[in-house]
Amino acid sequence: MDYLTYDEFKEYSTREINEKEFNNLLPKASAVLNSITDHFYVRFDMDIDNGWRVKQFKQALTAQIEYFDILGASSFEEINNAPQSFSAGRTSVTNPSRYKVSDQNESKVLVAEDVYIYLSSTGLLFRGAAVW
Repeated sequence: MDYLTYDEFKEYSTREINEKEFNNLLPKASAVLNSITDHFYVRFDMDIDNGWRVKQFKQALTAQIEYFDILGASSFEEINNAPQSFSAGRTSVTNPSRYKVSDQNESKVLVAEDVYIYLSSTGLLFRGAAVW
Protein backbone atom coordinates (compact mmCIF):
# COMPACT_ATOMS: atom_id res chain seq x y z
CA MET A 1 0.00 0.00 0.00
CA ASP A 2 1.30 3.43 -0.89
CA TYR A 3 0.98 5.87 2.00
CA LEU A 4 1.07 8.96 -0.17
CA THR A 5 -0.22 9.86 -3.63
CA TYR A 6 1.60 12.20 -5.97
CA ASP A 7 -1.24 14.73 -5.63
CA GLU A 8 -0.90 14.67 -1.83
CA PHE A 9 2.85 15.09 -2.18
CA LYS A 10 2.37 18.18 -4.36
CA GLU A 11 -0.05 19.57 -1.77
CA TYR A 12 2.46 19.20 1.10
CA SER A 13 5.69 19.95 -0.76
CA THR A 14 7.17 23.15 -2.09
CA ARG A 15 9.79 21.31 -4.17
CA GLU A 16 9.39 20.55 -7.85
CA ILE A 17 9.74 16.78 -8.11
CA ASN A 18 8.24 15.02 -11.11
CA GLU A 19 5.97 12.01 -10.72
CA LYS A 20 8.56 9.53 -11.98
CA GLU A 21 11.12 10.66 -9.40
CA PHE A 22 8.42 10.67 -6.70
CA ASN A 23 7.54 7.06 -7.58
CA ASN A 24 11.23 6.11 -7.42
CA LEU A 25 11.75 7.68 -3.99
CA LEU A 26 8.45 6.70 -2.35
CA PRO A 27 9.26 3.02 -1.56
CA LYS A 28 12.56 3.80 0.19
CA ALA A 29 11.13 6.80 2.04
CA SER A 30 8.19 4.63 3.16
CA ALA A 31 10.61 1.95 4.38
CA VAL A 32 12.52 4.55 6.40
CA LEU A 33 9.31 5.81 8.04
CA ASN A 34 8.11 2.26 8.67
CA SER A 35 11.37 1.58 10.46
CA ILE A 36 11.21 4.57 12.79
CA THR A 37 7.47 4.15 13.51
CA ASP A 38 7.81 0.43 14.28
CA HIS A 39 5.75 -0.36 11.17
CA PHE A 40 2.64 1.24 12.71
CA TYR A 41 0.74 1.61 9.44
CA VAL A 42 1.70 -1.87 8.34
CA ARG A 43 -0.12 -3.19 11.41
CA PHE A 44 -2.95 -0.65 11.59
CA ASP A 45 -5.26 0.74 8.89
CA MET A 46 -4.37 4.30 7.98
CA ASP A 47 -7.88 4.91 6.61
CA ILE A 48 -9.51 4.56 10.03
CA ASP A 49 -6.78 6.16 12.15
CA ASN A 50 -6.87 9.66 13.61
CA GLY A 51 -6.85 12.14 10.70
CA TRP A 52 -4.35 14.49 12.33
CA ARG A 53 -1.83 11.69 12.91
CA VAL A 54 -2.24 10.42 9.34
CA LYS A 55 -1.63 13.94 8.00
CA GLN A 56 1.50 14.29 10.16
CA PHE A 57 2.77 10.93 8.87
CA LYS A 58 2.16 11.98 5.26
CA GLN A 59 3.96 15.28 5.83
CA ALA A 60 6.88 13.38 7.37
CA LEU A 61 6.94 11.09 4.33
CA THR A 62 6.97 14.16 2.09
CA ALA A 63 9.92 15.56 4.07
CA GLN A 64 11.81 12.29 3.65
CA ILE A 65 11.22 12.24 -0.11
CA GLU A 66 12.39 15.86 -0.35
CA TYR A 67 15.51 14.98 1.68
CA PHE A 68 16.41 12.14 -0.67
CA ASP A 69 15.81 14.44 -3.64
CA ILE A 70 18.01 17.20 -2.20
CA LEU A 71 20.85 14.76 -1.52
CA GLY A 72 20.40 12.95 -4.82
CA ALA A 73 20.64 9.65 -2.95
CA SER A 74 18.38 7.29 -1.01
CA SER A 75 20.70 4.89 0.78
CA PHE A 76 23.16 5.40 3.61
CA GLU A 77 26.02 4.33 1.38
CA GLU A 78 25.09 6.73 -1.42
CA ILE A 79 24.53 9.62 0.98
CA ASN A 80 27.92 9.16 2.62
CA ASN A 81 29.92 8.38 -0.52
CA ALA A 82 29.85 11.92 -1.87
CA PRO A 83 33.36 13.37 -2.06
CA GLN A 84 34.05 16.23 0.34
CA SER A 85 36.34 17.94 -2.15
CA PHE A 86 37.76 17.57 -5.63
CA SER A 87 40.19 19.37 -7.89
CA ALA A 88 40.38 19.92 -11.63
CA GLY A 89 43.52 21.68 -12.73
CA ARG A 90 43.96 24.82 -10.63
CA THR A 91 40.34 24.76 -9.48
CA SER A 92 39.49 23.14 -6.16
CA VAL A 93 35.96 22.71 -4.80
CA THR A 94 35.20 21.78 -1.21
CA ASN A 95 31.78 20.65 -0.05
CA PRO A 96 31.22 22.31 3.33
CA SER A 97 29.19 19.81 5.26
CA ARG A 98 27.00 21.03 8.09
CA TYR A 99 27.65 17.63 9.64
CA LYS A 100 31.38 18.27 9.90
CA VAL A 101 32.20 18.69 13.57
CA SER A 102 35.97 18.46 13.47
CA ASP A 103 38.66 17.93 10.88
CA GLN A 104 37.33 14.42 10.33
CA ASN A 105 34.23 13.87 8.21
CA GLU A 106 31.13 12.71 10.03
CA SER A 107 28.45 10.55 8.45
CA LYS A 108 25.18 12.08 7.31
CA VAL A 109 22.03 10.46 8.59
CA LEU A 110 19.51 8.51 6.53
CA VAL A 111 16.44 10.08 8.16
CA ALA A 112 15.64 13.73 7.55
CA GLU A 113 15.50 15.80 10.74
CA ASP A 114 12.22 17.32 9.52
CA VAL A 115 10.61 13.89 9.82
CA TYR A 116 10.89 14.14 13.61
CA ILE A 117 9.26 17.57 13.58
CA TYR A 118 6.14 16.07 12.01
CA LEU A 119 6.09 12.84 14.02
CA SER A 120 6.73 14.25 17.49
CA SER A 121 3.63 14.15 19.69
CA THR A 122 1.89 11.65 17.37
CA GLY A 123 2.83 8.58 19.41
CA LEU A 124 4.40 7.04 16.31
CA LEU A 125 7.91 7.33 17.76
CA PHE A 126 7.01 5.62 21.05
CA ARG A 127 9.40 2.81 21.94
CA GLY A 128 8.13 1.81 25.38
CA ALA A 129 6.73 -1.54 26.32
CA ALA A 130 3.00 -1.93 26.78
CA VAL A 131 1.92 -3.32 30.14
CA TRP A 132 -1.31 -5.27 30.05
